[in-house]
Amino acid sequence: MQPRNMSMSGVVDLAAVKAAGEAKAKAEQARAEAARKATQGGAPASAGAVPPSALVFDTDETQFESHVVPLSGEVPVILDFRAEGFDQGRELSLLLERLTVEANGRLALAALDVAASQNLIREFRIQALPAVFALVAGQAMPLFQDFAPEDEVRAVLAQLVQIAEERFGVLGVAVDPAAEGAAPGAGPEADEEPAGPHDSLLDAAVAALDADDLDGAVRAYKDVLAADPGNSEAKLGLAQAELFVRVKGMDPQAVRAAAAENPRDPAAQIAAADLDLVGGHVADAFGRLVDTVRVTSGEDRDAVRVRLLEMFDAVGPDSPLVTSARTALARVLF
Repeated sequence: MQPRNMSMSGVVDLAAVKAAGEAKAKAEQARAEAARKATQGGAPASAGAVPPSALVFDTDETQFESHVVPLSGEVPVILDFRAEGFDQGRELSLLLERLTVEANGRLALAALDVAASQNLIREFRIQALPAVFALVAGQAMPLFQDFAPEDEVRAVLAQLVQIAEERFGVLGVAVDPAAEGAAPGAGPEADEEPAGPHDSLLDAAVAALDADDLDGAVRAYKDVLAADPGNSEAKLGLAQAELFVRVKGMDPQAVRAAAAENPRDPAAQIAAADLDLVGGHVADAFGRLVDTVRVTSGEDRDAVRVRLLEMFDAVGPDSPLVTSARTALARVLF
């Protein structure tokens, strides 16, 4: 999904709204491709509705930058460094595999053979096994450098999920347990998408946007999410509608002047970033707020971080600009 070219012409850019609807069909294609690649032994190229076991995969350093790092912007990835013949680490590896599947899309596990990952061994400064790390939004952190009982492993992974959600906005991916064992992308109706249970409400939201009824659109999207919290189209539409509500009464000149005069003022920078995003300057909006997170602390920093995560929702998780900004945010926070 490409960043939307938002504009205040008529308050709402209807092309962006249409793109949100078209993204639904593209997402289905991405899910099938993710499942196909996962079952072939590589990291999922895009974490969609795949079998839970597809988030447990073997990989190597040749795929690390192209597959594992981008995946860590969608779901926390456990990095389990293994060695052939190291039977003492097998028990921990099997436990991590089981708990990853149980996490139901909130964790992924990448198994790396140390013999084929010497550059990563040096980068992570691994001197002994077991060696288990986590990768969240491109940020690495150690998990286990020794054996641990199951209750301790569970507690550490639960903390990892919490940190990924609260600090990075990495919420995990959709999984489909019914797809276990099925041929990826198979099905007699693979090219046809049945009508969803909330399509009428989604249509009502688009109609409200068309009529310049932003409050009505927000209500319609919230109604969908109340019944289906994981509905990606409603999340995207709600984030965009709320953005338009925020900027509707702004004086752009005054907002930008205030931001220039007060570079450390969270409210001034947030308002200017909203205008940047609506104007289609996505990278500028993200960069402004990442810079503001860097120079603030406490409640001010949290307010900026939360608004940045809301902007990620408005642009869509598939945008490379979102992936880059998540990584930049992680570097600032840690």
